Amino acid sequence: EVQLVESGGGLVQPGGSLRLSCAASGFTFRSYDMRWVRQAPGKGPEWVSAITFGGDSTYYADSVKGRFTISRDNAKNTVYLQMNSLKPEDTAVYYCGARRYGSSCSMEPRVDYWGKGTLVTVSS
Repeated sequence: EVQLVESGGGLVQPGGSLRLSCAASGFTFRSYDMRWVRQAPGKGPEWVSAITFGGDSTYYADSVKGRFTISRDNAKNTVYLQMNSLKPEDTAVYYCGARRYGSSCSMEPRVDYWGKGTLVTVSS
């Protein structure tokens, strides 16, 4: 069974740091791009960061650029999100997602998997 399990969330003060982890199983992790999406209370989902399947390229939303760092360890089937200088507006449930892009040539569909999320609360 495909599983993405997030961990590392919790309560932290403004300016503090947290490292989220997402452990993957049930699929070929190294073949999938990984991303983090968050959803604040009462708001829609917001894309946060992404990393390509080989870890060679990373992408960040403007709201977290310079503060967050995404990384992956394909040997451990795990993706991480290091969050520094946290702000109250970072409070959200953070979801880990996996994506394998399809190919019209080979008739392979795009595949997406999602975890259940971990709550990050930034407050004094």
